[in-house]
Amino acid sequence: MIKTPNGLRKPTLFEAIFYFVLSLLLNAIGNGLTVAANMGSSMWTASAANMAEAFNFQIAWVLVVYGASQILINIALTRQVDLPRIFGNLLFISCFGPFVGIFKQLFLSLGITSLALPFVVGLDLLGIVLVAVAVSVYQRLNLILHPGDEMTNILRFQYFKGDAKLAQWTNFAIPAVVIVAIGLLYHQIVAVNIGTAVALFFQGTLISSADRLIFPKLTHRL
Repeated sequence: MIKTPNGLRKPTLFEAIFYFVLSLLLNAIGNGLTVAANMGSSMWTASAANMAEAFNFQIAWVLVVYGASQILINIALTRQVDLPRIFGNLLFISCFGPFVGIFKQLFLSLGITSLALPFVVGLDLLGIVLVAVAVSVYQRLNLILHPGDEMTNILRFQYFKGDAKLAQWTNFAIPAVVIVAIGLLYHQIVAVNIGTAVALFFQGTLISSADRLIFPKLTHRL
């Protein structure tokens, strides 16, 4: 919903398209940046990077499969099959996964790995922040969500009384288990570094801050 002097109103079609496209691009750019920097991605992306590395898959396709799995988890959490919502989830992940792959290759081609370490770390952390801003925007819009972020929304408002940090930590428990399992089995871990720790401990806080600071007139549409 959009705050106005007279109360709240629904976003116009133009506003909805603007917020959605912007958040999708920010999310893909942020995730692509963190994967290319290899100084730590958000938990789900780091988990997908490890799956891709361990089994020689394209990360874009791993992210699509992860998204489908998250849809099933959301059905279990809400105990209902919301077909329009599921269609929106599928539309989101069909765009999101390939976009992350595109931006990852773009940043690699620009030579991000040849930069001095402090710059690489800084760009990685910028990617984490961009992801948090993107999640904040499209969770508030609540039109078409990535199923992983919809999971956080469900946990936040249906299970944890609006606590974004607790919802995010619960969401991250699943990819954390996958990363540990792959590390134990294959004795290698990629895309896990300082950025992953920042995402694990602070992404919920970053999302809450973005709720207040980025497009503050856009409120949660539950």
